[in-house]
Amino acid sequence: MSPNGSDRSSRRPMRRKLPQVLTAGLILVTATGCTYKDFPRLGMPTPVTEEGPRILSLWQGSWAAALATGVLVWGLILWSVIFHRRSRTKIEVPTQTRYNMPLEALYTVVPLIIVSVLFYFTARDESKLLKLDDKPAHTVNVVGYQWSWGFNYVEDVPGVKGDAKTSKELSAIPQRFKDDFPANAGGVYEVGTPGTRNPQTGNPGPTLWLPKGEKVRFVLTSRDVIHSFWVVPFLMKQDVIPGHTNSFEVTPNKEGTFLGKCAELCGVDHSRMLFNVKVVSPERYEQHLKDLAKKGQTGYVPAGIAQTEHEKNRETNNL
Repeated sequence: MSPNGSDRSSRRPMRRKLPQVLTAGLILVTATGCTYKDFPRLGMPTPVTEEGPRILSLWQGSWAAALATGVLVWGLILWSVIFHRRSRTKIEVPTQTRYNMPLEALYTVVPLIIVSVLFYFTARDESKLLKLDDKPAHTVNVVGYQWSWGFNYVEDVPGVKGDAKTSKELSAIPQRFKDDFPANAGGVYEVGTPGTRNPQTGNPGPTLWLPKGEKVRFVLTSRDVIHSFWVVPFLMKQDVIPGHTNSFEVTPNKEGTFLGKCAELCGVDHSRMLFNVKVVSPERYEQHLKDLAKKGQTGYVPAGIAQTEHEKNRETNNL
């Protein structure tokens, strides 16, 4: 059989398989369960905080940049495949190009521009998202421990005596956070176990209550190992580190019960470190704090491991 005949016979099975490959790709795309309304979010859930759209916009921009880069690379590959195939009639080696300085400069400059633009928008949005107000409306100390969560509501609850600024249970929290605590904040708490369940939804884990439309500061502390506090529709998570206190603020803008989880592999029962976040009206939130006080859940649970000397020195040098 001639070489040309051999080439034609080898290409026929590929042509027969092409419709099957395209059909399989179409099924994979349409079987994800996403609708046209979900597609613009590119896999992200609908944000339920005022800060969420900023994160979603950064996510979409990163996808747009990646897609533009992909289209360029795919286009160059297809162009080379189509227009620079080996000729069946000419067997000479094509002209070899070496040390093309303009082309090599392009290969260097374009990736630097892409990375610089992504870095700029990431740094800009990160500084906005991690900025803390002088006096937040509410403060919640989130305590991570193997294998659940505790929530200290640093609030001046009627009938509850105490002061969060001098509480021994909150001694692990640095003074710079305590300066923003409300006066006479006796506080209440919620603490969970892996077997705890939300009474309304049946979802596993304790339930953190938040007021709609009011800014909440989360002060994150750990009792043992590194955890990660992630409320899925907040589109944001942050590590909970022993000996180091992290914090961020959000303003919930949609009522409902949402899922949260630990996003850092923290041991054998990591998968059971689940919790719920219930966003309600400010009036219902205040009533919930009073209900916790009536149950005797007053004061605070231990926040965790005290701040290390290394971390104290770092903060002092940065002030």
